[in-house]
Amino acid sequence: MLSWPLVLVGIVAAFLLGGILTFVVIHIRVNNMVGRAKRDCAQALSDAEREAATLIKDAKTHIKELEIDLRAKLEQEGRELRREIAATEKRILAKEETLDKRAQALDKSALELNTQERELVRREKALDKERDRIAAIQAEQTRKLEAIAGLTAEQARKELFLQLENEVKRDCALQLKRAEEELREASEKKAKWIIGEAIQRCAADHVAETTVSVVNLPNDDMKGRIIGREGRNIRALENATGVNVIIDDTPEAVILSGFDPIRRQVARLSLERLIQDGRIHPARIEEMVEKVSEEMTQTIKERGEQACLEADVHGLHPELVKLLGRLSFRTSYGQNVLQHSLEVSHLCAVMASELGVNVQEARRAGLIHDVGKALTHEVEGSHAVLGHDLTKRYGENDTIANAVGAHHGEMPMNSLIAVLVQAADALSAARPGARSETLQNYIKRLEQLEKVADEFPGVEKAYAIQAGREVRVVVEPDRISDGEAYQLARDVARKIEAELTYPGQIRVTVVRETRAVEMAK
Repeated sequence: MLSWPLVLVGIVAAFLLGGILTFVVIHIRVNNMVGRAKRDCAQALSDAEREAATLIKDAKTHIKELEIDLRAKLEQEGRELRREIAATEKRILAKEETLDKRAQALDKSALELNTQERELVRREKALDKERDRIAAIQAEQTRKLEAIAGLTAEQARKELFLQLENEVKRDCALQLKRAEEELREASEKKAKWIIGEAIQRCAADHVAETTVSVVNLPNDDMKGRIIGREGRNIRALENATGVNVIIDDTPEAVILSGFDPIRRQVARLSLERLIQDGRIHPARIEEMVEKVSEEMTQTIKERGEQACLEADVHGLHPELVKLLGRLSFRTSYGQNVLQHSLEVSHLCAVMASELGVNVQEARRAGLIHDVGKALTHEVEGSHAVLGHDLTKRYGENDTIANAVGAHHGEMPMNSLIAVLVQAADALSAARPGARSETLQNYIKRLEQLEKVADEFPGVEKAYAIQAGREVRVVVEPDRISDGEAYQLARDVARKIEAELTYPGQIRVTVVRETRAVEMAK
C-alpha cells in the first residue's frame, strides 16, 4: 500500500504532465493559426495592392479624361470670350465715332450759340436804346396830354378805373339779368306747374268766423226768461261757460261774445237746448253746460279723427288728434285753422309726389303744422315752436318736428319737407278769399311798401298796386342805368323781405323811361 506522499507526488506529476501536453497542443494550434493568419494577411495585402494599382490606374485614366474635357471647355470659352471682346471692341469703336460726331456737332452748336449770343447782346443794347427813346417820347406825350386834358396821370388813371368799374358793373348786371331770366323761366315754369297741379287737385271751403255767436230766439219774451229773476240765470250761464251773454234791442236774438271759440260753442249749444227744453234756472243751466262740455270733448276728438281720415294720416298720438279737433273752432284772419291744415296737407302731398319726396311724411307734417295754435292761449310762445315741442313730445320724428317748427322761419330747416310745408302754408293763406284783412292794416301795408322803395337813391316815385302784390318803382333815367335798374329791383325785394311781413309774394318792377320833348313852332 502506497503512502499518501507518493500518491500526492504522483497526482502532482500527472497534473504537470497534463499541463505540459495541453500547452504543447495549444502552442501548436496557435502556431498554426498564426501561420494561417500570416498567409491570409499576405493574400489580403496582395489583393489590396492589386486593387489599389487598378484604382490608381482608373483614377489616372479619369483624370486624363477630365483634363481633356476641361481643356476643350476652356478653349471653347476662350473662343467665345474672344468673340465677345471683338464685338465689344466694335461697339466701343462705333460709340467713339458717334461721340466724336456729337462732339463736333456740339462744337459747331457752341460756335453758333456764341454768335447768336453776341447778336442778342447787340440787339438788347439796341432795344434798350429804343426803350429809352420810347420812354422819353411817352413822357413827352404824357406831359402834353396832361397839359391838354388838365389832368395828371394819377387822376387820369383814377378816371379810367372808375369808368372801367362802371362798365364792369353794367356788364355784371346784364349777365346777372340774363342768368336770372333763364333761371326764372325754368323755375317759374316748373313751380307754376307744380303749384297749379296742387291747387287743381285741392279745393277747401273757408268759413269766416268772428268772436261772437248769435242765438236765435222764438220770441222776445224768451229774453226775460234767459235773464231770470234779478239776472241770476244770465249770471249762472256766464259763470258756467266763461262767455259774455249780450241781450240788447236786437229782435229775437241773443249775442254770445268770447275769444275762446270752444267756450262760445258750448254756450251756444247749451242756450239753444235750454230754449228748446223750456226749463231755464241755474241748476238746469249748470247741468246742461256740463253735458254739452262732455259732448264737445267727444266732438273735438271725432273732428280730429275725421281730419286724419281726410288727410290719410294714421298713427297720430291721441293728444295730437284732440288738438287737431280743437283747431276746427279756431280761425286765423277769418280762415278756419283745421280746414287750412287739411289744405296744407293736401298741397304738401301733391308737391312732394311731383318732387319725389316722401309723400306720407309731407302729408303728416302739413296736417299738424299749426297744432301749436290750439295751445297759444294756454302756453306762452310762438305756435310754430310750441308745435315743434308738442310733436317731439308725442313721438314724431325729427324731420316732421322740424317742418312744424320751421314753417315760419323761427328755426333753420333741415329737410325739403320743411320747405314744402312753408310753401303750402303760404299758398293756402295767400290765395284770394282765404283770409280777411282789416282796411287799416291793408292801407298800412301799402304805405310801408311804398316807403321802403322810396328810400333808395335815384327813385322818383313808388306805387303799390294789385292790392299790394306788386310795387312799381319809377327811377330817374339820368341817375339809374339799365343795368343798375336790375340791381335796384333785387335790392328793393331783399329789403322788403327783411323788413315787412306779408302773405304770398310781392313783385318789384323798376321802370326807367327817357322822354325827349320838343315843341314845333
